[in-house]
Amino acid sequence: MNNTSLVRSFFSQIDVSELLDLFNLQPELNFFVKDLRGRFLAINQRGCEYCGALDQNEVIGKTDFDFFPSQRAESYRQDDEQVMRTGEPIINRLESAPEMAGSPRLVMTSKIPLRNGEGVVVGIAGFSRQVDTKRGDTKDAKRFANVVEYLHSNYHRKLNTSELATKAKLSISQFERQFRRVFGVSPRQYLSRVRLEVACEKLAQTDETVATIAVRCGFFDHAHFSRCFRKQMNVSPSEYRRSKKF
Repeated sequence: MNNTSLVRSFFSQIDVSELLDLFNLQPELNFFVKDLRGRFLAINQRGCEYCGALDQNEVIGKTDFDFFPSQRAESYRQDDEQVMRTGEPIINRLESAPEMAGSPRLVMTSKIPLRNGEGVVVGIAGFSRQVDTKRGDTKDAKRFANVVEYLHSNYHRKLNTSELATKAKLSISQFERQFRRVFGVSPRQYLSRVRLEVACEKLAQTDETVATIAVRCGFFDHAHFSRCFRKQMNVSPSEYRRSKKF
């Protein structure tokens, strides 16, 4: 029996739920497995917390779209499909934590394709852990964790790239280039995403007028907010609010 056959024979006897218990011993680690359709097949307790679920029974068989804002869920879906289509993993990528809208936390995320005995990709497995700026995380992680926290605390203000670059101790060109490399979007696009996620939360959970929410979230006016919202969410702010009231 060759090594590959030996490993397959062994793991065919294993109860996967017991392996999941191992990941639960690392409370800062979010671990998950999904199939080709993006449905969760396994998830540990930290992952359940990110989804706002009590346990995996509330998550298994569902997708990111059942738990996260559509903009964020779509981003996860695109990443998953890229990994499964190309067979190339994502290793230690810095991104926003998959939790409540407006969270300033960052996580390091890795995803790998899962193959069957014939080598065909049948799903994806991944994990993420929260960035801790007090321990030995990468220089990029520490630098951008501070910037992102600042963005989330000041999204309602007029922020310019120069201010953010100074916060990161980089030139404007270096900051824009490195920010896009790490997050896949420009600083301005990231800020707009933060504002829209906070706006979604306010639309769903408060009775404030759309115009008030627009200004409080840093948009120029009601019209500017409505244009940005519809572009990203494919519905108007009022339509989004009505969908969350029922």
